[in-house]
Amino acid sequence: MAERRAFAQKISRTVAAEVRKQISGQYGGSPQLLKNLNIGGSVSHHTTVPLTEAVEPVDLEEYLSAHPMPVESGPLRDLFEFPSDDIEVVYTPRECRTLVSAVPEESEMDPHVRDCVRSYTEDWAIVNRKYHKLGTGFNPNTLDKQKERQKGLPKQVFESDEAPDGNSYQDEQDDLKRRSMSIDDTPRGSWACSIFDLKNSLPDALLPNLLDRTPNEEIDHHNEDQRKSNRHKELFALHPAPDEEEPIERLSVPEVPKEHFGQRLLVKCLSLKFEIEIEPIFASLALYDVKEKKKISENFYFDLNSEQMKGMLRPHVPPAAISTLARSAIFSITYPSQDVFLVIKLEKVLQQGDIGECAEPYMIFKESDAAKNKEKLEKLKCQAEQFCQRLGKYRMPFAWTAIHLMNIVSSAGSLERDSTEVEVGTGERKGSWSERRNSSIVGRRSLERTTSGDEACNLTSFRPATLTVTNFFKQEGDRLSDEDLYKFLADMRRPSSVLRRLRPITAQLKIDISPAPENPHYCLTPELLQVKLYPDSRVRPTREILEFPARDVYVPNTTYRNLLYVYPQSLNFANRQGSARNITVKVQFMYGEDPSNAMPVIFGKSSCPEFSKEAYTAVVYHNRSPDFHEEIKIKLPATLTDHHHLLFTFYHVSCQQKQNTPLETPVGYTWIPMLQNGRLKTGQFCLPVSLEKPPQAYSVLSPEVPLPGMKWVDNHKGVFNVEVVAVSSLHTQDPYLDKFFALVHALDEHMFPVRIGDMRIMENNLENELKSSISALNSSQLEPVVRFLHLLLDKLILLVVRPPVIAGQIVNLGQASFEAMASIINRLHKNLDGNQDQHGRNSLLASYIYYVFRLPNTYPNSPSPGPGGLGGSVHYATMARSAVRPASLNLNRSRSLSNSNPDISGTPTSPDDEVRSIIGSKLFHEELALQWVVCSGSVREAALQQAWFFFELMVKSMVHHLYFADKLEGSRKHRFPERFMDDVNALVSTIAGDIVSRFQKDTEMVERLNTSLAFFLNDLLSIMDRGFVFSLIKTCYKQVSAKLYNIPNPSNLVSLRLDFLRIVCSHEHYVTLNLPCSLLTPPASPSPSVSSATSQSSGFSTNVQDQKIANMFELSVPFRQQHYLAGLVLTELAVILDPDAEGLFGLHKKVINMVHNLLSSHDSDPRYADPQVKARVAMLYLPLIGVIMETVPQLYDFTESHNQRGRPSCVAVDDYESEGGSMISQTVAMAIAGTSVHQLARPSSIILSSSSGRQHSTFSTESSRSLLICLLWVLKNADESVLQKWFTDLSVLQLNRLLDLLYLCVSCFEYKGKKVFERMNSLTFKKSKDMRAKLEEAILGSIGARQEMVRRSRGQLERSPSGSAFGSQENLRWRKDMTHWRQNTEKLDKSRAEIEHEALIDGNLATEANLIILDTLEIVVQTVSVTESKESILGGVLKVLLHSMACNQSALYLQHCFATQRALVSKFPELLFEEETEQCADLCLRLLRHCSSSISTIRSHASASLYLLMRQNFEIGNNFARVKMQVTMSLSSLVGTSQNFNEEFLRRSLKTILTYAEEDLELRETTFPDQVQDLVFNLHMILSDTVKMKEHQEDPEMLIDLMYRIAKGYQNSPDLRLTWLQNMAGKHSERSNHAESAQCLVHSAALVAEYLSMLEDRKYLPVGCVTFQNISSNVLEESAVSDDVVSPDEEGICSGKYFTEAGLVGLLEQAAASFSMAGMYEAVNEVYKVLIPIHEANRDAKKLSTIHGKLQEAFSKIVHQDGKRMFGTYFRVGFYGTKFGDLDEQEFVYKEPAITKLAEISHRLEVRCLWLTSNSVNCTFTVFHQPFRSCVPKAQDHQVSYPHIMFLCS
Repeated sequence: MAERRAFAQKISRTVAAEVRKQISGQYGGSPQLLKNLNIGGSVSHHTTVPLTEAVEPVDLEEYLSAHPMPVESGPLRDLFEFPSDDIEVVYTPRECRTLVSAVPEESEMDPHVRDCVRSYTEDWAIVNRKYHKLGTGFNPNTLDKQKERQKGLPKQVFESDEAPDGNSYQDEQDDLKRRSMSIDDTPRGSWACSIFDLKNSLPDALLPNLLDRTPNEEIDHHNEDQRKSNRHKELFALHPAPDEEEPIERLSVPEVPKEHFGQRLLVKCLSLKFEIEIEPIFASLALYDVKEKKKISENFYFDLNSEQMKGMLRPHVPPAAISTLARSAIFSITYPSQDVFLVIKLEKVLQQGDIGECAEPYMIFKESDAAKNKEKLEKLKCQAEQFCQRLGKYRMPFAWTAIHLMNIVSSAGSLERDSTEVEVGTGERKGSWSERRNSSIVGRRSLERTTSGDEACNLTSFRPATLTVTNFFKQEGDRLSDEDLYKFLADMRRPSSVLRRLRPITAQLKIDISPAPENPHYCLTPELLQVKLYPDSRVRPTREILEFPARDVYVPNTTYRNLLYVYPQSLNFANRQGSARNITVKVQFMYGEDPSNAMPVIFGKSSCPEFSKEAYTAVVYHNRSPDFHEEIKIKLPATLTDHHHLLFTFYHVSCQQKQNTPLETPVGYTWIPMLQNGRLKTGQFCLPVSLEKPPQAYSVLSPEVPLPGMKWVDNHKGVFNVEVVAVSSLHTQDPYLDKFFALVHALDEHMFPVRIGDMRIMENNLENELKSSISALNSSQLEPVVRFLHLLLDKLILLVVRPPVIAGQIVNLGQASFEAMASIINRLHKNLDGNQDQHGRNSLLASYIYYVFRLPNTYPNSPSPGPGGLGGSVHYATMARSAVRPASLNLNRSRSLSNSNPDISGTPTSPDDEVRSIIGSKLFHEELALQWVVCSGSVREAALQQAWFFFELMVKSMVHHLYFADKLEGSRKHRFPERFMDDVNALVSTIAGDIVSRFQKDTEMVERLNTSLAFFLNDLLSIMDRGFVFSLIKTCYKQVSAKLYNIPNPSNLVSLRLDFLRIVCSHEHYVTLNLPCSLLTPPASPSPSVSSATSQSSGFSTNVQDQKIANMFELSVPFRQQHYLAGLVLTELAVILDPDAEGLFGLHKKVINMVHNLLSSHDSDPRYADPQVKARVAMLYLPLIGVIMETVPQLYDFTESHNQRGRPSCVAVDDYESEGGSMISQTVAMAIAGTSVHQLARPSSIILSSSSGRQHSTFSTESSRSLLICLLWVLKNADESVLQKWFTDLSVLQLNRLLDLLYLCVSCFEYKGKKVFERMNSLTFKKSKDMRAKLEEAILGSIGARQEMVRRSRGQLERSPSGSAFGSQENLRWRKDMTHWRQNTEKLDKSRAEIEHEALIDGNLATEANLIILDTLEIVVQTVSVTESKESILGGVLKVLLHSMACNQSALYLQHCFATQRALVSKFPELLFEEETEQCADLCLRLLRHCSSSISTIRSHASASLYLLMRQNFEIGNNFARVKMQVTMSLSSLVGTSQNFNEEFLRRSLKTILTYAEEDLELRETTFPDQVQDLVFNLHMILSDTVKMKEHQEDPEMLIDLMYRIAKGYQNSPDLRLTWLQNMAGKHSERSNHAESAQCLVHSAALVAEYLSMLEDRKYLPVGCVTFQNISSNVLEESAVSDDVVSPDEEGICSGKYFTEAGLVGLLEQAAASFSMAGMYEAVNEVYKVLIPIHEANRDAKKLSTIHGKLQEAFSKIVHQDGKRMFGTYFRVGFYGTKFGDLDEQEFVYKEPAITKLAEISHRLEVRCLWLTSNSVNCTFTVFHQPFRSCVPKAQDHQVSYPHIMFLCS
């Protein structure tokens, strides 16, 4: 048995009889298993389908056409069919950051530019599933939405919350108790006292019409109306969602593709001040990464000169554009690290002398010495003016400094002020250097991880800092290159920096550094476009500085950008003849050879025009081989020709003014053509320099080409190093991409031959070249592939859809394009694995599909569907749904191509255009499905790895096709051709096969594939024939089922199937898909349903109508066919929860969560808010009731906690086990049903047995709670008439099991109480003691690779298992509003408001859950009323009711509960008074408990119920002895066990009952009112005395007195009276009061004798209590003469062991022994007089011998002790003083042991009095020997207590 596999045992391939026989043998006939096999009672010839296999689904489209929607369907109309606006294609204009869109200025563009611009500007094409957010993937059980749904909840009143704090409450109670009986005028302990008390009490409000004779039907209707008014509609809004990871069915909407920015830093340049101000200084900022040795931003040029200084340059500088006046810049850093420096470079106007000479004045002159050096400064200023006038347009390097960025950020971040001032020097402060060093070491370590969010390198949250840079380094003329700069920067971080030894230039540069705001105003892009918002163009702008990321950034281009950066690096004129020492390079961008062809595309620096035609490099004085550090930024034209080139002209600048010497002399020329073989030419160049002007047509050639007759510097060697970098979203700068795009555009333009590189490709060779270029895309660099991803995919898709016609032949490139796509997508996934969602979907690709992809048009140069089709002309208008579609959409569907073999080409003989019209359109989804089906090998594997991409692409293509072909409103049957549906079928089938065959090997891949397939089918349900999609689901199920039979551990595969099903069922129209409005058609023959043991044991399922009802509640084949998806869900639940399903325990939580998720989603869905609609939805889940009923033995036992808390349980476990527990023996019941069954663990016992049936695993508290809330939801929303019909069909056994479930629900959803929430709040988070469930989950594999991946990627803490009954093994969802255990990192204390809110929710949930249970109980009762054959289950109903009364309930619920209880007693009085006597006792106890409630409404209803109970009992037999006895017994139990019992509240209830009796006109003439009054007074006496008994535990006299009174109060309850008499006897014996003990025993014997004489007439037995008169004169109290005394032959009365002959003998023997010990030998004789006849009748000689021996002994002692016996000493004691309460002015006679001295009793009473008066006053003791009355103080202060003791002579 153990070796067999669970699923292998469930194969149903043989005939039903054989299987029945086989299964019965193996499983002992478990009804659960028979249910799963669906063969339990099959007598028809119809085939049944086991639950482990999927049934044949209904053809939904046919069904809907055959059953059209009724015209007047009202609120149900939305359930019939999907809404007409369900799916639409929306064109959303893309958001543009800038005020003006970034597009080329040229009107004519080549095809590639046109396509790029279209790609960056066209609207997003979004498929909108309008109701998608209503699917379960967007379940509102999230914190915010839950709170929204919980608004307006009423506060439920609970007695447990109303009770005050323990200590103060107890003190108050003690005080009340002492005073409560303080009466002046009545003798203590009298009836009159009790009556007086009650008469002075106030009753609670009486219930109106309670005493009216109303028909039961009316009462039921009234109760129902009251119960159903103001109910909370959404049950799940009160219940937290189960703890789980991100729901698997949630697909997040991808982010909108947008321009990439790193972490942004705002740098504001405030001021630059030198010691002397003699000339303008020009500054620039840029970021450098030392580790990567890379400049990571473009330059930001700023001008901080005064207007006076600027004026010196006026002749050379045209008016400045506002964009060049910026003094603040935003830098972007994608990879922040400890190696990033902000480098500031300064330049000045060129002057005679090297840098050192020019910098000298700045080093030697101080501002403080200005007056002293006035003449020298004037001279310097004069020289500067001259140089500015003459050489104003030339610059020279001057100084530089660097700021270690992360030092600033980290030091600013650690300070607490809002902004920070940091001084940065070069080395005077050693501390700053060591600080810098340490932080950079930390940074380096942290940089080992390349995450940009590294805490040490976080630029988004540091405090703004103001930097003052105080020292600059002089530039070295021979060390200007970037390489030198990196060495300097690296050196700066060393402690012994060389730079520290250099003499600095003193200056003050003030800079603000702060995180950039999200949307700064007045911002300009790197192209100088204004960013929104830009209110005023005259305001000084902030520049966005373009980033050159340190490493590749993988983000697709979304904006037009076409910039070129030119970096002249070095020049070597050492071997050039002639004078060329002060060299500058003029850079121009030319569109032709003529000097006038220079284009104004060079960006200006600072305080100059925006664009200029030329740029000059800085001059290094007298250096023939200078280095340069310029950055020249150029705006590239969109369309480049062969004539576009960069022209470099080298000049010698004459610094000294000499006659006949020009200012600049050209000394060389070189150039770079912009295009080389059609590609942009960039990179590192070492160019030869010509001494002469280049000749005509030079621009198309490279300077490396030796042009004839030209003179070159150094024999044509490369002497000029320059780097050209393009940042362009037009130029791919990748040869493979360039070639592919060139070939595609050549096809578009039909221009041959195509020149690519050195090749000329002719038309006849184009096909091969095209195919090879497609396959070569795999060799391209990933970064450009990602940048041009959108365009690349568009073009590949275009080639699939529009096969090119080359030389009259159609070339089918579908296969090649498909392979290329698969390859590219896999590359992206592998290399960008951090860029994926929980389903492994790459966000870039998901964004492409969601926003960018659209159906390409099949004709060149005409628009595709929607604005701007792929390869079409650009459209800017948004196309509305109703807009006229282009004529090209009237597609010719005939094909000349083979659809089965992509390589076969048709060969038309007509010209190309004709060929195109013949082949018509290939629809992308059809071609994609075909290619996928026929592919194999590595291509198929690549497609499988990223199946989600192709599935989503296919779905979007299908929607676009339907939308633009106007088919969305047409019949689903005819939307797609059969061949396509065949392809889809084949595709789904093979992929399902892959999942099944590979799930153990490629776990992660199979999980992704499984979810991708599920999402695909979910999407198809919106657009295809839904019956066809159902058949696809069945295909998948079939493959899984087949595999399950053959594997030992099925849990992993079943887990995958659960994920699959959950995703499919997350469809927004899931309910509609299940045909909720269909009526189940019965099978052809009226065979009873066989899906549960229920119908087998039911005698009611005989006609077709009953069969329909049964089918609705069972997982029958009709149900599973018509409610297909719901059937699958519930089937999974049934199979996995089956205790015999081996290996699936770990999936319990998963499958329960799936059902919970669905139901909570329906609950919150606004479409199903109408109760009528909700009832239809609930109908889909009716079998859930049966499934959960079968799991009763496995559910977590929530009732255990109740029994531990001391709540009285209705039935003891032992009793249950001994009696079998139900009305019918289970074995007998099952035998009737045709099966045998193992002992069920918990049938109708209510108290759950932990022995039998518990060997299978118990569900966790969370799983059990989730199942039960689902059950309640179905019961709440299901149609009551349907439920009632089903209940009618159920057997007694099954109904009892349902009642078990309801009983469990009561305990499960019991209100915990505000104090519990407060207590939990004080606890910190701690690990669960029981990790078993987690371990099993991990071992059994229900935690799959996907969840693990998500968990790892988020680094989530392991969630703690804890429970709803806190401390058990349930998982709590980590939510601030629901969590009871908190993580240590969070604040531990919740606010008072949060605790109040938690209590509010829990209170409402408890109330609603119990009201649903009450509704269901009412339906069960109605069922009994209808069938009149199931009265036996009424006991179970009553048990549930009583249990709910015992739990912590709200006042609102208890009102309805009491109303139901009253109705139940009214309808079935004999139930309580004749059958369920124990429950009568329990009911009395519950009612009395609530009569003492602190809430008046609860008391009112409880009093009413108790009164009606008495009345009902009286009407049956003219007395209510049973209720009288039970109430009396209950009161004793209640007062004895309740902690915070308040007799004041109970007194009010007793007064209320008295009031009802007085106002009951109908029974006024009977003895009923008097009997009620007697009972109430008696109860009141018992109540008062029992309460006081607790108080007087330490006062033996008072205690015995109270016990006597209580025993007297139980005169009508012989069992209880006997108990109390025996208790008294015991107490007397403890204190050696043997005479008193003997009297108690005599009374006990007399009581027993009285009831024995009523039972059996035996001559030798005493004739009742009269026989004992000689022993005790008051023994006649035990007479049973009253009208209402219960008969001893009634069940449960006089049933104790003492109410027997042997019991009587035992009592008398004890009495005789006590009399003997007391020395009262005469009484011993009287006792034996009663005993001797009994022993004589029994001929017990031995006993008689013993008795006569004892009699002889007794008589001997009388003789010997004559006159010497002492019986005790007596004292008269009086209490005076108000502090004594009701003892004030009371007198007692105290009996003490013989020879007790007055001092002894005085001391004992002194201690007692101190307790009585609570130590509040000093007690004055007075001892008297004279007559008592004469010495009572008359005028004493009654505030002082005076006990008076008087010795009495004995």
